[in-house]
Amino acid sequence: MSDRETCNWTGVSGKTYKYYVYQLPASFDPNQDGNYIYTKINNNNKWVPIYIGEGDLDVRVGPNHHQASCINSKGATHVHVHLNSAKQDRLSEEQDLLANYTNAYKPNGCNERTGG
Repeated sequence: MSDRETCNWTGVSGKTYKYYVYQLPASFDPNQDGNYIYTKINNNNKWVPIYIGEGDLDVRVGPNHHQASCINSKGATHVHVHLNSAKQDRLSEEQDLLANYTNAYKPNGCNERTGG
C-alpha cells in the first residue's frame, strides 16, 4: 500500500489517521481487519465521508455491505482504508471520526446513530 495515494482524516480528539485511497470497485484479501471510509469528492474538491466503519475489509468493502444501496445512492467513488488488527482501537477510531464528521450520519451519509 505504500505507493498508493493517501488521505489524512482527523477525529474529534485531534488525532490524525492515515488512510490509503482506492477507487471503487475495490476488493481486499480475507482476514485483513481495518478501518474504512466510503467517500466522494465534493464541488470544492474535498473528500466527503459517506460511511465510516471497521471490520474485515474483504467483507465490509464491496457490494455485500449492509448499507451498499445507500452508499451507492450517495455517489461514493472511493474507499479509504488502513489495516488495524486491534478491535478496540478500530472501534475507538470509528467513533472518533464519526464524532468529527457527523455528515456521515443519515440523511447526508449512510451511518446510523445508535441509541435513538
